[in-house]
Amino acid sequence: MAEPEIQIYQDRESLSEAAAELFVELAGQAAGKFTVALSGGSTPKELYRLLASDKFKNEIDWTKLFFLIGDERDAPPDSPDSNYRMASETLFGPLNISNQQILRWETEHNDPQIITREFERCLERFAAKDQPSAAAGGTDPLPRIDLILLGLGSDAHTASLFPHTDALHETERTAAANRVEKLDTWRFTLTFPVINNAANVVFLAAGADKAEAVQTVIEGNRNTDEFPAQSVYPKNGRLIWLLDDAAARLLTKSRS
Repeated sequence: MAEPEIQIYQDRESLSEAAAELFVELAGQAAGKFTVALSGGSTPKELYRLLASDKFKNEIDWTKLFFLIGDERDAPPDSPDSNYRMASETLFGPLNISNQQILRWETEHNDPQIITREFERCLERFAAKDQPSAAAGGTDPLPRIDLILLGLGSDAHTASLFPHTDALHETERTAAANRVEKLDTWRFTLTFPVINNAANVVFLAAGADKAEAVQTVIEGNRNTDEFPAQSVYPKNGRLIWLLDDAAARLLTKSRS
């Protein structure tokens, strides 16, 4: 496993600009289909708006990109709380992304297990790469997503993998319905086996309220039940942290 790449920018705006440039670079390297797992949150939202702006929208062949919502709230797709709705308003709609290029959590089923099973079933096909199958004498591989965007909560959760929740210990399934008692709700999320099988994982974190979590995850003692984002470590891919000065202010070893 490669060491994480840590990039620090002056402010949220320059961080978003760097994230957009990295997105364009990675998408441009793809010979064919390029799969992206999107995150919710304010910093990714700025990135999506920037990608859909005149500055970047013509830098990518959007027809070869396929998007999935990396995690979701237990809310209808038209709810203001929906990560899908946010991505639709800031990215999919402005760029006229086809529904066939989008995998979302079908929360309208109103059953956590059905929502998760349907997402898993579609994910297997959506993000599959040309790898040996069980029928060919191999083993069914985990989905290999080209780029996973992640945020970081002040409690060091990422995606919808919250401290001391059952999904932290999932080792086989690709998606999970995760009951978060402190929020009294269900969340839906990709699991760590899928996240750590990605080609590129990029954390986006901005603001002073994220500084303690950033320092703990990157430099602190390992306790993945308490600090779930410490479990993100791609086994055969890049791990990149894009931070603004405020979020990086407590880092020591990682600052130059």
